[in-house]
Amino acid sequence: MKTIYQTICVLICGMVFTACSSFLEEQVPQGTLTQDEVKDPKYIDNVIISAYAGLVTIEDMNASFSLWNYDTRSDDAYVGGASFSDGEPFHRLELATGVKTDEWPFSSIWGKMYKYLSRISLTIDILATADQNNAVILQRTAEMKFLRAYGHFQLKRLFKKIPFVNKLNMEEEDYNNLSNTEYTNDEGWQQIINDLEEAYAVLPVNQADKGRPTKAAAAAFLAKVYLYKAYHQDDVNSHQVTSISDTDLNKVIEYTNPSLYANYGLENDIHNNFRPEEQYENGREAIWAVQYSRNDGTVYGNLNFSNRLIVPCIPKVHDSGNDFYKPSHNLVDAYRTNSDGLPLLDDFANVDYAVGSNQTVDPRLFVTVGMPGTPYMFNTNFMMEESNTWSRGGGTYGYFVSLKQNVDPELTDMYLFNCDNQWASSMNRIVFRYADVLLMRAEAYAQLGQTTEAIKLINQVRERAAGMMNGSIVSNYPNKYGVHYAIGKYNGTYSKDETMKIVKMERRLELAMESERFFDLVRWGDAAKVINKFYTDESRTMNFLKGASFTADKNEYLPIPHEQMAASNGNYEQNIGQW
Repeated sequence: MKTIYQTICVLICGMVFTACSSFLEEQVPQGTLTQDEVKDPKYIDNVIISAYAGLVTIEDMNASFSLWNYDTRSDDAYVGGASFSDGEPFHRLELATGVKTDEWPFSSIWGKMYKYLSRISLTIDILATADQNNAVILQRTAEMKFLRAYGHFQLKRLFKKIPFVNKLNMEEEDYNNLSNTEYTNDEGWQQIINDLEEAYAVLPVNQADKGRPTKAAAAAFLAKVYLYKAYHQDDVNSHQVTSISDTDLNKVIEYTNPSLYANYGLENDIHNNFRPEEQYENGREAIWAVQYSRNDGTVYGNLNFSNRLIVPCIPKVHDSGNDFYKPSHNLVDAYRTNSDGLPLLDDFANVDYAVGSNQTVDPRLFVTVGMPGTPYMFNTNFMMEESNTWSRGGGTYGYFVSLKQNVDPELTDMYLFNCDNQWASSMNRIVFRYADVLLMRAEAYAQLGQTTEAIKLINQVRERAAGMMNGSIVSNYPNKYGVHYAIGKYNGTYSKDETMKIVKMERRLELAMESERFFDLVRWGDAAKVINKFYTDESRTMNFLKGASFTADKNEYLPIPHEQMAASNGNYEQNIGQW
């Protein structure tokens, strides 16, 4: 099922290369290939597997490639944990105050991403020596460029000013002379687009191995990068949006054309996207997902260790769960609906919605957020309570739990495993799903003033949510737990500004706790306004947020890590904001 992640890496050292990168030195070689064999298409997967494996083996729970750790800066979530000193640098990020350039979360994710990119760079170098008329070689090169784009994209969302590892046969001197200002912000996005457009031209519609990107995956990725690029932030003295490019928005429309996604669609129940069982993984909504595996001959399998900090305290199962990435009250309140079943948009905060309230809500709330009075992971043997047994921090960070990353405890030893007294699962992580494609298309249409088309797409997503009232894992919640559902479609005519407000809310509701929210706020230019209002609203009950303050033209991006600045021979420039 997950062949590409289970293949044993053949590490090519000694007779093939005069030197090996440090990541190779940390591995146990399983074999060697001759100079001729390394160019042979039938052996080429033994070369590229190390690059794919980096998606699983290089990241960790403190620097997840999903970036959930860094999304805790948004209004969707609190960092959580036991106390402020537990993951303290992330708490400082959460408050946007007292942040220093030598914090380990910055150097950790930077280093891991560039180790991942180094594997890809080495692989592309090898592929370049093979027969460029061979279809297999061309396709594998396209896959590597897709993966390279992913590494650069994640780094750029985090740090803005990054060096690009995008040239063939780079030597030590080339790396020493890399600059993080070689390209403007706009040009940096274009470097990522260049890789993806080359990949898109070659990748097939279908792949036999799950985990390899397809043409649709490249299209979805291109749409996302063009959407980021559309919101120009090219003033070197500011992180604010200076203009919005219609040309880039039309590229989003091009790469979200429904004809490109004939093999994909919306799941009937959004929860199906976040289940580990084989019948749900790589489903119709999963355009590209990172593949994890179990029972593959390794000690723990190629399990997903990146989410293990998100597991809460589960009485009688894992009483010492780490309990990070906790949904905020603000997010929960955002799911409230009016008499027409529509989001309240401007007037949803400061209510502290709880199970049993007469307020109507969107059913997506209960597949996103675990709430006291409902079952953890939909299993009635684990009823959540507003008590310290369910909260590692004793309620300091609330009692809500993220559900999208977690697995039913009764699946232990099947899809959930206790590894060194912490949980890890075999559940895939979807990077691009079809709902996001619909919402990106809607956003582009909205910004282009084609509001009717945008609303039609929003309503497609809302129709799926409405269907969940009668056909989903939470459809029985009104009868069992006294909740009240109401969700409707948008009707009528809306201005461009009104439509964009609708689009922004729908992205939040649909993609909540999937590590998109903070980065959406930054690309829209909304981060300072939204997050400072969040601090004001939430600090009345969440004391740890008192004194928090988001500084525009600083806190939108992480600082370039101090150790990278020091080692760059003056070639790196720090982000603005007086770090």
